[in-house]
Amino acid sequence: MFWMAEFWMSMGTMMGSIMFVSTMIQQFVPRQLRNYLSMWVQRLLALTNPYIEISFDEYIGNEFEYLKQSKTYTTIEAYLSPRSSKLAKRLKAQIGKGNKNLVLCMDDYEEIPDEFQGAKVWWFLGKTVPQTQSLSYYPVFGERRHLTLKFHRKNRDLVAESYLNHVIREGKATMMQNQQRKLYSNNPSRGYYEYSKKLWSHVVFDHPLTFEHLAMDPVKKKEIVDDLITFSTGKDYYVKVGKAWKRGYLLYGPPGTGKSSMIAAMANLLHYDIYDLELTAVKDNTELRRLLTDTSSKSIIVIEDIDCSLELTGKRKKKKKEKDKEEKDPIREMADEEEEDSKNSKVTLSGLLNFIDGIWSACGGERIIVFTTNHIEKLDPALIRRGRMDKHIEMSYCDFEGFKVLAKNYLDLDSHYLFETIRHLIDENQITPADVAENLMPKTIDRDSEACLKNLIQALEKAKEDKRTFGNPKFSSTNGIQGFVNSQVFTSRGKSHSMIGWFLRDV
Repeated sequence: MFWMAEFWMSMGTMMGSIMFVSTMIQQFVPRQLRNYLSMWVQRLLALTNPYIEISFDEYIGNEFEYLKQSKTYTTIEAYLSPRSSKLAKRLKAQIGKGNKNLVLCMDDYEEIPDEFQGAKVWWFLGKTVPQTQSLSYYPVFGERRHLTLKFHRKNRDLVAESYLNHVIREGKATMMQNQQRKLYSNNPSRGYYEYSKKLWSHVVFDHPLTFEHLAMDPVKKKEIVDDLITFSTGKDYYVKVGKAWKRGYLLYGPPGTGKSSMIAAMANLLHYDIYDLELTAVKDNTELRRLLTDTSSKSIIVIEDIDCSLELTGKRKKKKKEKDKEEKDPIREMADEEEEDSKNSKVTLSGLLNFIDGIWSACGGERIIVFTTNHIEKLDPALIRRGRMDKHIEMSYCDFEGFKVLAKNYLDLDSHYLFETIRHLIDENQITPADVAENLMPKTIDRDSEACLKNLIQALEKAKEDKRTFGNPKFSSTNGIQGFVNSQVFTSRGKSHSMIGWFLRDV
């Protein structure tokens, strides 16, 4: 027992000496000399250490750039996930596909072994915690994780040429099996205080809508489905003809005709993520390019209501003169100026065109770009020409074929004696699929199908009567109350024909 006590006393003395020497070096040895000594220490250790380490960072970037998540890191993480659940002692749980089960992965500072063709390797998950600074021009980084691969140097060629390719291949396969479709939205710019912030935030996209639910002509629907599948399987063809692997879709038509539903159906058909790009939150063309390069392949980039997103003319309002002339802290004043500039987007038409089909659009592949608009006539022809928006899809009012799809979806009806009445009324009126769906939605617990059909008939007859009384609102230019009502109904987004009667009753 005495020799154990003596041993620990000696160890304590040695550790204290090491800490003392380390402190003295930190305090009195110049940084350049410390770096030089550290380099030689690492070289000496390398001569005696038979193991090699490869590090994979979770994010790419530094304090001067926006952080971008490394696809290699996420792929390796997916590869290690099933092994972690069996071998790791400390685990962390995440919600899996469909929010139905938990996926276990290794926790911070955990190590798990792996074996490939007889060679033993080890994976270690570490993280870097930033040191808090009292005053800094640049923002303080959050925690940044990294995976480290450790292996014997005799297996260097095996790891570099075969094992890492095996990891990436298996990781991608695992990601495809467990993939949850995600709906991304771009984070607004807030100046240099948030340079390290992610460009996109996301939620799980589990919208159940498919092409079978869309109320549109079956021939037109099949044409769109065939076009999408041809695109998703056409990588070699796009390489052959020398085009970037992307495709543009322009969805146009009145409100309520199913433009957003079409996007959801596209995503579910192809199993793509959706990136909902809000142009008014984009600071300038440079940030627009960063957002594009930070999107993944197998994705749909959506700009809804493109005619309302920005005034793409390059003209901007002049800044208001600063009212407060009092002296401010220089750093705070710079931050205020950055914040004020961030409120006014400087995205131009030229920048948006380059985003769609310029050189930057070729960074990555298998992307679909979708614009939606209620007023196609307001868009610049250069924005929607073929080659940029390759396929123009008109989302029109509901016809009888579309009604039958909705009747099957909402009421599980293939036929009914009221269908013929509805056919004639739909042919005589312009009603959106959204209005039809709302009238077919059961409003009682017993889900009376016939009552729902009669509700639709009543709505169609009322629209017919309004049309007979006021004329066709689309072409009417009558002044007075009628002209005012018509302009309100057909220029305000989201309004329906039934607003006419409501307005006149209030008058």
